[in-house]
Amino acid sequence: MTREPRDAPQFYLTAPSPCPYLLDRQERKVFTHLIGRRAVALNDQLTQSGFRRSQTIAYRPACENCRSCVSVRIKAGEFRSSRNFRRIAELNRDVTATVTRPEPSRAQYSLFRRYLDARHSDGGMADMTALDYATMIEDSHVETRLIEYRLSGENADGERPLVAACLTDVLADGLSMVYSFYEPEERHRSFGTYMILDHIERARRLGLPHVYLGYWVEGSRKMDYKARFLPQERLGMNGWERVE
Repeated sequence: MTREPRDAPQFYLTAPSPCPYLLDRQERKVFTHLIGRRAVALNDQLTQSGFRRSQTIAYRPACENCRSCVSVRIKAGEFRSSRNFRRIAELNRDVTATVTRPEPSRAQYSLFRRYLDARHSDGGMADMTALDYATMIEDSHVETRLIEYRLSGENADGERPLVAACLTDVLADGLSMVYSFYEPEERHRSFGTYMILDHIERARRLGLPHVYLGYWVEGSRKMDYKARFLPQERLGMNGWERVE
C-alpha cells in the first residue's frame, strides 16, 4: 500500500469572485500553502506549472469557462532589445539598484502607497496598511529578495530617493517578479519596463534562462506590456510554447 508523504501539498479552490481583468466574468483560483522544508522546491515546481506566489500561498486561475490568464516567461538569454527598450535604459542611467533582504521600510511603504493611490485605487490592494505591506514583503518561506531602485543624486535630506522596488523570487530556472511598484509621477521614465529589463540582465548574469512575469491576458490593457518582451514562452495546453 502506497502512502502520501506527510508534507504533500493540499490544494483548495476559492469561491467565485469578480474577475479583475475582464468585465462581466467571474474568477476562481486553486491554491496551496508554501511552508516548511519543501517550500523552495515546491515553489519552483509550481511556478514552472503556471502558479504565482503571494506570501505563503501559491495560486493559479481555475475558471470553469475561461482560459484567458496565460503564464508568461521571458527567454532571458535570447531577449532582443528594441530601440524603445534601449531608450528607456538610457533614460534611467542615473538609477542604481540594490539587492536586499525582504525587509520593509518606511520609504518603501510611502512609495507603495503613492503607487496604489495613483494606479490601483480601486483594486484589491487599495486598503493595504503598513502592517499589510510588511507582511507581503516578509512572509516568505522561499528564496526571496527585494530590489530597490534609487536615483544616484541626493535629495535635500541627503538621501538617494527611492523610485521603484521589486519583490523577486530566485528560482532554479529563473527570476520571478512577484510584485513591483514605482514612483507614479515619473511616468516618462517607464520604471515598470526598466525593472523588467534589469531583471533580464540579472537573470543573464546568474545563468538563469527565464524571467517570470506572471499572467498575460489578451484583451486586457493592464497586461499588454508583457507581450512586448520577446522571445517569450506562454504556458498552453501543450506546455510552454515559444512566441517570437
